[in-house]
Amino acid sequence: MPGRIVILNGAPRSGKSTLARAIQAQGGTWLNWGVDAFNATLPPHLLPGIGLRPGGERPDLEPQVALLYPAFFNALAVFARSGFDVVAELGMHRDYAAPFDPFAVMAERLARLPVMLVGIDCALEVIMARRRADPAQGLYVAGPGIPAPVQRWQDAVHAGRTYHLRLDMGRLEPAQGALQIEARLPEFDCVSSI
Repeated sequence: MPGRIVILNGAPRSGKSTLARAIQAQGGTWLNWGVDAFNATLPPHLLPGIGLRPGGERPDLEPQVALLYPAFFNALAVFARSGFDVVAELGMHRDYAAPFDPFAVMAERLARLPVMLVGIDCALEVIMARRRADPAQGLYVAGPGIPAPVQRWQDAVHAGRTYHLRLDMGRLEPAQGALQIEARLPEFDCVSSI
């Protein structure tokens, strides 16, 4: 029987990584295969890889991103087919210079597997407080106000998307979010459509 897959989709600093760790802390065989883990495998010239932010700012990287997403989801599918539960924290969007939809890639590559798609919300004020508290050595834009790249993430990451569950991780503690996901998981023990 394949493992279950939980996809956490939200903007950077919205609480996806801490939620993924809280899911793992509940026990079981949860692997954390998300954007950070995947991008750690990439050479510097391909970064930020599948973490490319919305707005079409790096059209030179987009052809590689269109190849990296299928590779990412193929690996995720192998983990699940091997019986591991997998939580993946991502920031998927469709706002590229050239037409590209990672959600369509996900649906194709994870077909016939039990997938729960969770939208992660978080107020911009909370995201900015987290960015200012930990700018990750300049990785995160953390100036005063709401910088344009941060607003683009907030606008693009959930545009036109339907989820099985939405969680506001600016209001919930990670353990609370993990419990809400755990409560819904039995619905996804059989194959789910995404």
